[in-house]
Amino acid sequence: MAKKIVVLDGYTANPGDLSWEELEKLGELTVYDRTPSDKIIERIGDASYVFTNKTPLSKETIEQSSNLEFIGVLATGYNIVDIEAAKEKTIPVCNIPSYSTDSVAQFVFALLLEICHHVGHHSHEVKKGRWTSCNDFSFWDYPLIELSGKTIGFIGFGEIGQATAKIARSFGLHTIAYNRSQSDEGAKLAEYVSLDELLETADIISLHLPLFPETKNLINAKTIDQMKDGVVVINTARGPLVNETEMAKALEEGKVGYYAADVTEIEPIPGDNPLLKAPNAIITPHIAWAPKEARQRLINLAVRNLKLFQTGNTVNVVNL
Repeated sequence: MAKKIVVLDGYTANPGDLSWEELEKLGELTVYDRTPSDKIIERIGDASYVFTNKTPLSKETIEQSSNLEFIGVLATGYNIVDIEAAKEKTIPVCNIPSYSTDSVAQFVFALLLEICHHVGHHSHEVKKGRWTSCNDFSFWDYPLIELSGKTIGFIGFGEIGQATAKIARSFGLHTIAYNRSQSDEGAKLAEYVSLDELLETADIISLHLPLFPETKNLINAKTIDQMKDGVVVINTARGPLVNETEMAKALEEGKVGYYAADVTEIEPIPGDNPLLKAPNAIITPHIAWAPKEARQRLINLAVRNLKLFQTGNTVNVVNL
């Protein structure tokens, strides 16, 4: 009898425009769009293989899932799984690295170019008839920014940071980076500097760090104070890297020129998040990873992770 596979929250990875067919070949598959917390244990049931994106797998859940052999995370980050509890039961937790590298790097520049030119706003104004009735051949409502010659600093310089740096260099930006470790490949794409130097000299700061206790709220009142006046800060990594209350205050005071984020500390964003009312805050609903091409890679790699586990060649294990 085929072993059971459960996908607890498949909707964001595949809202219907992709196929689970290849995963179905590996076992008896059940896919749920979403799973509320009080249904997690019930839905896992006697499944051997479980996939999750944002549905948490706690120690209690793992301990009560007696048939569980494999946990697949439909993402790169895996903090929603109690990896130590899985380790105690020798259950591998396998993530999916690198599937969205190009998509996220592209999105950093979608945010940055919106800041530079306010394309959406000006298109809306034209459709309202404002250009038609304009006395001049051109108008703009915000200062427009040329990137060439400015400095972009990357805090965290792994695959996504380096992919973004390649794009940055094509715009004529000077690239600097801070990372705990340095590589020859990274040195070809950016000048490695200290965190203090980066904060003090960058015109644009792009965050590409994982979330650990030591990186939580790395961007706070103190580090913001070190930054250049009018700095642009972009966060496509993890919401809690930034103290959102202190960032909103810096935007209100004009210390930070723009904060553009695809992630927030709590997702979906609560209605009382101070960034929603802060000037020059651009917030998008965690979509940098989500082009169809990237989601297809995600599913392909999830299938590969399970297939290799079944043959005794487990890859992308984060806990054993």
